[in-house]
Amino acid sequence: MAARTGQDYMAGLQEKPSEVWLRGERVYDVTAHPALQGGVRAVAALYDLQCRPDLCDEMTYASPSTGDRVGTSFIIPQTLAELQQRGRMMMRWARTGCGMLGRSPDFLNVNFAAWGAAAEFFAQNRPAFKTHISDYYEYIRENDLTLTHALINLQRRRVSGQSHLSEGVGLRVVRETDAGLIVHGSRILATLGPLADEIAVYSPRFGGNPAGSEPYVLNFAIPCSTPGLKFLCRESFDQGRSHFDHPLGSRFEEMDATVFFDDVFVPWERVFLLGDAELLNDMPRATNSSVHTAHQGAVKNVAKSEFVLGVALLMARTLGSDDLPQVRERLAELMTYTEVMKGALRAAEADAEVDQWGVMCPDALPLEAIRTLFMSVYPRMVEIMQLLGSSSFMVLPSEVDFDSPLGPDIERCLATDTASARERVQLFHLAWDVACSAFGSRQVLYERFFAGDPTARAHFLYGTYPKEPLMERVREFLGQDA
Repeated sequence: MAARTGQDYMAGLQEKPSEVWLRGERVYDVTAHPALQGGVRAVAALYDLQCRPDLCDEMTYASPSTGDRVGTSFIIPQTLAELQQRGRMMMRWARTGCGMLGRSPDFLNVNFAAWGAAAEFFAQNRPAFKTHISDYYEYIRENDLTLTHALINLQRRRVSGQSHLSEGVGLRVVRETDAGLIVHGSRILATLGPLADEIAVYSPRFGGNPAGSEPYVLNFAIPCSTPGLKFLCRESFDQGRSHFDHPLGSRFEEMDATVFFDDVFVPWERVFLLGDAELLNDMPRATNSSVHTAHQGAVKNVAKSEFVLGVALLMARTLGSDDLPQVRERLAELMTYTEVMKGALRAAEADAEVDQWGVMCPDALPLEAIRTLFMSVYPRMVEIMQLLGSSSFMVLPSEVDFDSPLGPDIERCLATDTASARERVQLFHLAWDVACSAFGSRQVLYERFFAGDPTARAHFLYGTYPKEPLMERVREFLGQDA
């Protein structure tokens, strides 16, 4: 099967529906549900880009198995040109979603491509797992599937390790059979879960587990439609309003879900690692999957920074405030963040090297810097938008108000020197959706924790950064006599 179209993607969700719950009701068709269909269409639009004749060479490549065109995000890059092609493809997807789709399908595609290339790593756990991960990577590549993932066990108390997991809460192996595993418990946070074909379950950074944690050490993937698997959605940020009133929330509701596993069967061929906490903890580093997902995340961050900057620039131009020194200072701050992100992304690709698995791997340090920085930078970017917009965020008639008896008053009083009233209001509805709405608030929270706990992220960067060469330069300077 070749790279899918948007219609193919939606048909797959309809043919194999998951058990999805939203506001106390079962959702039987996510492609038609008012609270979810916008997100479905957003993902479908990404798939449609693969089938545009003018983008074929960028968005797809020839499958090494069949020769059919498959999605570029599945490629295992062996050259710098292939890595850069994947980067361009991911950037096109990220810009299509305005950087607001945190878990577009390419995130887990590059993850499984890295695991497929490093299949020997999984053989350390059990020899058969090498074949399992290789076959699964090929399966999702050839069928162009959309994946979600759930990494975190729910706990009764927020402590590290597994000592406070209660049976039936955290996801664990209940028993092994000749055919596979039976698992029970819950996981968070499955972003895109109700809109995905399959779910991957693993737990990186498992270090320091107490004795007895082995039943919780898992890495597998199964269809979202598997019996006993249930997705509980948070409240939707698609409020059923027009693209004018809620331009982002009505389009890019990717949805986050809690996942319940009620004695779910996992076939052995879908199990990739089991019971070895040390090996699971080492998996992101040893396979370089964390570097490749950081590459995808950095692309998303650049696209998001560019979009926020573009909105802010247009806000200032519309209000006629772009000549004010304090406004230019704030816009320059947004420009600085954007260019730093772009520079680090470019450096990561330019300094890529072939790793031990034969994969062209981006330089990890610039990507890790972006990961760590964006956690604090994005909330600041949103704050700058709020400062730039000020009371204009409150001057927001809805689209239908323009057709009401007050329409002429709105047209006369809300126009500016550079924009009609309708243009101004439409722009500030967009700015509101970035900086003030429930959708925008979720984006801020999401970016704060996109790559994990900020303190742990900083600790990781500190631990991996090459500190000695810099300190040695200082020692040499201090040792100079003249």
